[in-house]
Amino acid sequence: MTEATAARELSAGRSGSLTLWQGAALYIGAVLGTGVIALPALATRAAGPASLLAWLGLVLVSVPLAATFAALGARYPDGGGVSTYVWHAFGSRAAAVVGWCFYFAVPAGAPAAGMFAGAYVASALGGGRYTVLVTAAVLLILVAVANAFGLTVSGRLQLALAVLLVTLLLAAVGTALPHARPRNLHPFAPHGWPAVGSAAALLVWSFAGWEAITHLAADFRRPARDLPRATGLAVAVVGVLYLAVAATSVLVLGPAAGTSDAPLAELLALGIGGTVHVLAAAAALLLTLGTMNAYFAGAARLGAALGRDGALPAWLARGGSVGEVPRRSLALVSGLSGLALAATAMAGVGPQPLVLLTTGSFVTVYALGTAAALRLLPRGGLSHRCALLALVAVAALLVMAGWYLLWPLLVAASALCYLRRRRTADLPADLEPGT
Repeated sequence: MTEATAARELSAGRSGSLTLWQGAALYIGAVLGTGVIALPALATRAAGPASLLAWLGLVLVSVPLAATFAALGARYPDGGGVSTYVWHAFGSRAAAVVGWCFYFAVPAGAPAAGMFAGAYVASALGGGRYTVLVTAAVLLILVAVANAFGLTVSGRLQLALAVLLVTLLLAAVGTALPHARPRNLHPFAPHGWPAVGSAAALLVWSFAGWEAITHLAADFRRPARDLPRATGLAVAVVGVLYLAVAATSVLVLGPAAGTSDAPLAELLALGIGGTVHVLAAAAALLLTLGTMNAYFAGAARLGAALGRDGALPAWLARGGSVGEVPRRSLALVSGLSGLALAATAMAGVGPQPLVLLTTGSFVTVYALGTAAALRLLPRGGLSHRCALLALVAVAALLVMAGWYLLWPLLVAASALCYLRRRRTADLPADLEPGT
């Protein structure tokens, strides 16, 4: 969608419904996600207390990355999100690749997130793998229904979830900190300094999401003003909470922080009391529901934009205008998520394969998105400098992704083949988004 088209829609009274606080809540849900459930333990296991440096490094990387996507979203408020930015910078083929990588990553990542939460519920209620899969299925249904009623309902739900989540995490940190012991920081790097890099590779999953809400930029009441502010709020909240939970886990739990399956629940139980498994399940469900809700909303809007622009079948475009609900795209995302969950269940594997596929796709999206920002944002400005820093950081993430980049390469090839087939049907090759 061009800026002129967006202006015409706004002048016709078709403004979005998301408020500043709802947008910030969507960001917090997309980024905070399931990483805070188990990754503090995995990072501590990899690098000991030195894993805190990995957390700090990724929080710092998040600042230019989030600022870059916020600047692009405010400048080009369109449901295509990163796909639209890449179109303006590199053309329709690159835009289709980015769109496909994001759109088809969500149906892989959502069941994985649901299974993370399901493991905590199974720990509290029993039932083993059956409980894990049922929990994941219920979460998929909940977020699909919430988004089917439109972003007003979804945004309010996300705001409520974010408030509950932040309160829970602050309670865990605040009540457990009196039990902190500085001696737990020694030895600081028991596995050597290179292990900090290994911990950072694990934590990439925790910081994915800064691009997700750009697909909803046009649904803000005032995108140019509220999107950057929502991003700033989310960066501050997420950064503080991640660092607080990670540091408290190390200081309070000591070596046990690397062996606990639920360090957050351990902190809650130590500070507040109660049943550890029930607390873990509650935290996992809140975190996962918020993450899945945010990604379903963004992916549904993206699918409609891709259908509009010819990168996916045109029937997906229905409901993609500002103020409408892209139910067909949402149905496709929901259906593919259900199939991915079913395939995982039949194969008898856990969520790890889905996580790896998702991570490779999002790193590819980041790489092309930040490269596009260097061409689109005003040179010499703060946003352009942030884009340069973000691109350098993403290049390092690409190295960490390794052979997991094979999946986004396969998706990219499929997108290009689809465009070639559409071109043989006389579809213009370089339609501008929104035309």
